[in-house]
Amino acid sequence: MKTLTRAEAEAIFERFHAIEPEPKGELDYVNAFTLLVAVVLSAQATDTGVNKATRALFELAPSPAAMVALGVERITELIRTIGLYRGKAKNVFALSQILIETHNGEVPAEREALEALPGVGRKTANVVLNIWFKQPTIAVDTHLFRVGNRTGLAPGATPLAVELALTKQVPERFMLHAHHWLILHGRYICKARKPECWRCPIAEWCRYEPKTPLPGRGLS
Repeated sequence: MKTLTRAEAEAIFERFHAIEPEPKGELDYVNAFTLLVAVVLSAQATDTGVNKATRALFELAPSPAAMVALGVERITELIRTIGLYRGKAKNVFALSQILIETHNGEVPAEREALEALPGVGRKTANVVLNIWFKQPTIAVDTHLFRVGNRTGLAPGATPLAVELALTKQVPERFMLHAHHWLILHGRYICKARKPECWRCPIAEWCRYEPKTPLPGRGLS
């Protein structure tokens, strides 16, 4: 597949911006710590499912100290509806301890420090840096990976390859919101099994073929 040109990429982000100038993530949080925990819990889970579980968790533990005070067993009990909850509970407890011991209970604003925390990889670090610290990072999840490859916007064999390709394709003025636009686009329109090309706002530039027709209509 031929990669989209910079002009085509710019047109795509102009369109996204026109539709939703200030896109928001769908995880609930009240501060940098709860955002970090929510993103850690969201791995292989839906944002809706995470939000249901964290409602009670964050009321009880909105800070690293309060999370450590809960203990692993209580954390596990509160997030048991989320996939891989046992391992995630241990990670949340451990990262809370490290934040207290190493960062004075604060979430660091540096990628290296974030990635040193249990359960935090590059994608999670990028989400926290972008949403809370307003850094122009791009967090590549399964939706964004699919959209980057399917559209021709940023083809790549790995999430890192797609991320690096996007940093070259996305105009600087759109970098802060780029990953939100692409994730939401993949979640609600450019779906994995059957993309809804018939209502896609960027279909005119997308390289994906054949485009999915309006339900009830055949391919013309």
